[in-house]
Amino acid sequence: MSRHDADIIGVGFGPGNISLAVALQERYPHLRAIFLESRPGPTWQSGMLIDGSDIQNNPVRDLVTPANPRSRFSFINYLHETGRFFTYLNLGLHYPLRKEYAAYVEWVARTLDADVRYDTEVTGVRRDSSHGGTGVVELADGTELRAPVIVAAPGRTPHIPAPFADADDPRVVHFTHYNQALEQLEGAEQPQIAVVGGSQSAVELLLDLRSRLPQARVHGILRSFGFRQKDTSPFMDHVYFPEFVDYYYAASESSKRDLNADLRYTNYSAADIDVVHELYLRLHEDRLDNREHTRVIGNTLIDACRPGPDAVRLSLTERHTGDTSELAADLVILATGFRDLGSRAEGQEFLPPLLHSFEGCARVTQSGRAAVTRDYRLAMAPEAGDVPQVYLNGLCESSHGMGDAGSFSLLALRAKEIASSIAAHLEKQAGDDSYTYIHTRKAQ
Repeated sequence: MSRHDADIIGVGFGPGNISLAVALQERYPHLRAIFLESRPGPTWQSGMLIDGSDIQNNPVRDLVTPANPRSRFSFINYLHETGRFFTYLNLGLHYPLRKEYAAYVEWVARTLDADVRYDTEVTGVRRDSSHGGTGVVELADGTELRAPVIVAAPGRTPHIPAPFADADDPRVVHFTHYNQALEQLEGAEQPQIAVVGGSQSAVELLLDLRSRLPQARVHGILRSFGFRQKDTSPFMDHVYFPEFVDYYYAASESSKRDLNADLRYTNYSAADIDVVHELYLRLHEDRLDNREHTRVIGNTLIDACRPGPDAVRLSLTERHTGDTSELAADLVILATGFRDLGSRAEGQEFLPPLLHSFEGCARVTQSGRAAVTRDYRLAMAPEAGDVPQVYLNGLCESSHGMGDAGSFSLLALRAKEIASSIAAHLEKQAGDDSYTYIHTRKAQ
């Protein structure tokens, strides 16, 4: 029998695996889990904690409440324990501030009784060559950890559009590094900044730059005619109901494509009406004041990105007239979202980079993506043989729908399902005498 360091090893300790740690502590305290996180401590969206931004999510859809409303790790209890319950209610906010929700996530991570190893970089995961049912997690310092269950929650990979793919330059950044990127512009008299994309984040950045860098000239570049309003109909919001996960998962590949097209603007390439209206108002005020801090350049394609010694030069083409132009920027921020798991033919990731060793083991769907079971487990091909149980936490939008698109909406229920599946799997192995729980071994 292979040596194990834990029953479960979680890679990443963001909201997905924090929620899983809560579920394990509350439901299966006999299971021993180790969580590995590359950052020095618990943080959430540190690069995007900008003044006034909210999470576009009902605060009760937190790390635990939909699965266990009595949990002490709820957002409401966080407000109570930090002495901000009544002042928060008095704000009258529909959605919580992103800063406050980040503080809540950090509070849960620090309050949990979990074995979390920060400053620990995972370089890869593979199966044990001598015992295929064991997963081996390889660390940057050359050490290895072993467990029969691996839960991968590394976060989604940033989507870098093709013109920027080879732009290895600190002046071209994904929006997740926004706060750090602005440090480059300290002391600049009139920096030129390009914000690329038509997302919620793009609008928020355009607004934030007005207050943070009033001396800057900011250019919002997007393919569409203008910034769209998100589809926030309560009927469309049923995509964030647990029943929709079953419906979407059972749908055929062609039906999934139709649903994705129908539901796209509930989450993608669109922004909430409050920030859209605010940006439009600010642009109108600029015209009244005869100044131009921010301009929106719609219907525009970026053909090339050429970093030079003095600026990053973007080649632009108007989609309908064919007119071309060039923009020189001191900083380019890509508010272009994230890649999904899918087929390589669609330009998506087959598996996250840390799981590349399982690409030859995974079962492939008709559309060319890695198959995932209903309980978020990577499905293995019959010929793969003995392999560890590998779960994908927060990476399954292509198989499970919008509720897995990076929001908190169904996060607690997903964690509950994963925890239940893990417990059932290990219980079956223990019953077959093919596995001994870590706490039992330590007691012997």
